[in-house]
Amino acid sequence: MSNKIKVSTPGRICLFGEHQDYLGLPVIAAAISKRVSITGENRNDGKAIIHLPDIDDEISFEIYPELPYLHKRDYFRSALNILQRQGYTFKKGLECTVQGNIPINSGTSSSSALLANWIHFLSRIADEPNPLSANDIAEIAYRAEVVEFNEAGGMMDHYSTAVGNVIYLESTPAIKVETLKPAFGSFVLGDSLEPKDTVGILKRVKYGVLEAVEKIKIAYPDFSLFNVQQEDTKTFASLITKEELDLIKANIDNREILIEALALLKAKTLNHQRFGELLNQHQLNLQALLKISTPKIDRMLAAAKASGAFGGKINGSGGGGCMFVYAPENPEEVAKSIEKEGGKAYVIQIDEGTSFEN
Repeated sequence: MSNKIKVSTPGRICLFGEHQDYLGLPVIAAAISKRVSITGENRNDGKAIIHLPDIDDEISFEIYPELPYLHKRDYFRSALNILQRQGYTFKKGLECTVQGNIPINSGTSSSSALLANWIHFLSRIADEPNPLSANDIAEIAYRAEVVEFNEAGGMMDHYSTAVGNVIYLESTPAIKVETLKPAFGSFVLGDSLEPKDTVGILKRVKYGVLEAVEKIKIAYPDFSLFNVQQEDTKTFASLITKEELDLIKANIDNREILIEALALLKAKTLNHQRFGELLNQHQLNLQALLKISTPKIDRMLAAAKASGAFGGKINGSGGGGCMFVYAPENPEEVAKSIEKEGGKAYVIQIDEGTSFEN
């Protein structure tokens, strides 16, 4: 009898806290109704065969403990290695097909969603299936993507795709995940079709902030991004460059925007207009101070708001990729306005996390 199974996992948007996750600061993110699925069953030869029709590719390898990595981000093998270290075995092998509609390399966490989905699938297809909780899937995905390859990344993508809905995530001093369920209407996701400059953006923004913090701490050892206020920036402005000061100011303001947003999303009645305004404030910092937006994305956001969207922002590391707007009224018209500016638009909803679909 076939044991064919199907699991799926959503992409995500970052509502508040863009470029704060890797600094240990809180974030608010949401799973979206764009998903990746894996459908598969066991084989009898100990091989893994992974069909990838969306990109016209196929991966095949023998499964055995501590698989060697053939490239830097070899997530199919890293997840298998971690699960085997935890006692899972895959002597039967497996064959599966991966398909999805999450925009790829556009800031919507297509790779983290695929990895979380792969881990979910493996926990169910193993010789002795032992399905993992959403939080466990997220934690293993983080290890498989970031820790295993010594990458510089946070946990937002893994927890938001695995847990689903809207989450508030703290990673310092300990992981805290809180699921929120505000009464949201539709969002519109807009892919600029511009390639992201993730490496360049992270080099300038992430390491710019970290270098500024180290400079400030020489004179002020107790300095922390968790409690510094805007008025405090006057005391250390001469210690860092103008660009570094802008990065620090943006982080402070975005931290405070998130605090207000969290209270807003926990309220009994959602203030839809204020939610949109907070997205706009966040975008202003991302565009003017962090400088991660692009002229095309700025035009897409402006067109969407002119068509009735309440507010929006760039999504992901920046320098290209996607933006999104909150558009509970006439989202189809908002989508058309984005496409008139040369983007690819999708009306989306907040969605559940990784799920078993059989």
